[in-house]
Amino acid sequence: MSDTKQAEQKPSRRKFLAAAVTGSVGAVAAGFPMIAKAQAGPISMRWQSTWPAKDIFHEYALDFAKKVNDMTGGDLKIDVLPAGAVVPAFGLLEAVQKGTLDGGHGVLGYHYGKQNALALWNSGPAFGMDANMILSWHKYGGGAELLAKLYASIGMNNVQSFLYGPMATQPLGWFKKPITKAADFKGLKFRTNGLAIDLFTAMGAAVNALPGGEIVPAMDRGLLDGAEFNNATSDRLLGFPDVSKVCMLQSYHQSAETFEIMFNKPKYDALPAKLKAIIAGSVEAASADMSWKAIDRYSKDYIELQTKDKVKFYKTPDSVLQDQLTLWDAILTKKSAENPMFKEIVASQRAFAERAVKWDQDTIISRRMAMNHFFGAKKAAPKKG
Repeated sequence: MSDTKQAEQKPSRRKFLAAAVTGSVGAVAAGFPMIAKAQAGPISMRWQSTWPAKDIFHEYALDFAKKVNDMTGGDLKIDVLPAGAVVPAFGLLEAVQKGTLDGGHGVLGYHYGKQNALALWNSGPAFGMDANMILSWHKYGGGAELLAKLYASIGMNNVQSFLYGPMATQPLGWFKKPITKAADFKGLKFRTNGLAIDLFTAMGAAVNALPGGEIVPAMDRGLLDGAEFNNATSDRLLGFPDVSKVCMLQSYHQSAETFEIMFNKPKYDALPAKLKAIIAGSVEAASADMSWKAIDRYSKDYIELQTKDKVKFYKTPDSVLQDQLTLWDAILTKKSAENPMFKEIVASQRAFAERAVKWDQDTIISRRMAMNHFFGAKKAAPKKG
């Protein structure tokens, strides 16, 4: 090959490579806009929980956000603020719907005022189901579809909801003296939320639905005679033992509650499929982790409340629990007659519970027997001779 031909070919090769590079960049920009967009930085979301910063519930919200942030490698960054940072705790749903917030962490019962059927995921005896069974019904028994239909019926079309985090049965509450009978609630100024408002009102209480951070100050000022919130850790952190030394354990008012994770739907829908899949996986991972953390932390604080804070715990009498069930029947009947969506959700839960709870009761062995065997009082060995 002559020098002249080589000189002619070199410029053309350079032009070809330059054209190829230019074409490749153009193809990326035109065909893969998300890649080009991702290079500009991570997608950020501003969230708020419905919990005070010191509550373990806010910690659960932070735990979920960290899982998403870590699993996306920083491509999606969720920043979670505590209750009241942007809107009041009970204003979260509307803030997410309007896009004032990109998402949030709370419970469906806090939206009770917009549609009382929303509290069926949180309030009452749930036909004997525990919270994990409620989540099973929600995912596999039609609950998720019913919730989407319910949100649409009240104009909350911009909310993408995920339920997670099975909660243990909540105490009946904190009081000045032990509750011995249902009549003790007559005229009692009491805090609760969701459909439990209807239950305790039917028991004769004057109910005030306050968010978590306002309960103890209200008890301290005498505005409340009693209150319930959720668990040993939350109650201890929020200061309940500073205003009461009597806590009644076990109740049907919220025996199967779960948390809700919300996204503003337009912002959620704009996410790449990969990030949506990570969010779905993070919801379930956070659900399991939260239930494990709860067992560890609640059991520790249950002991601390008794030993350090000198709280006396009492089991709620069976007569009070039976009265709750009877009153609950009346509430379901009344609200089902008034609200077709309420009736539809109740029917779905009941059908699922009838087989799930029977399976559970027939299958799961008694932990009480094992507890008594290993940790109960030991009988003295009979004397010989």
